[in-house]
Amino acid sequence: MFLDNAFRALDRQECLRLLAKVPVGRVVYTRQALPAVLPVNFSLDTDTSVLLCTSPDSDLVRAIDGVVIAFEADEFDADTRSGWSVVVTGRADVVTDPAEHERLSQSGPASWMPLRDAVFVRIESELVTGRELRGTPGLR
Repeated sequence: MFLDNAFRALDRQECLRLLAKVPVGRVVYTRQALPAVLPVNFSLDTDTSVLLCTSPDSDLVRAIDGVVIAFEADEFDADTRSGWSVVVTGRADVVTDPAEHERLSQSGPASWMPLRDAVFVRIESELVTGRELRGTPGLR
């Protein structure tokens, strides 16, 4: 059974509001010419960019700096068969400006891994799309 109101597209503002509620998402990028997905903790900056904090020596930084990538986060409830998913597509760049790095050191995301000399990666929110699935009680 398909219900027309069980699925809906989310607008940009709603997507960003939902992203701000969760601490972990996934970076989708290319590694050695193959698709790769890596879970990461993140935060949103005041300009709605997605911010990551990682090691300057990480394979991730080398693979995504200056490249258009996707970032996805979601929240689902299997019991109610409901949830949402948001995808941000945009260029990723390592933050190199010292003043910006200092600001993000105070207000940006903190890595869940212990890091020395952490770097911040900014993913511009050029394209933001999302969808919501509303539960269908009684269907199993």
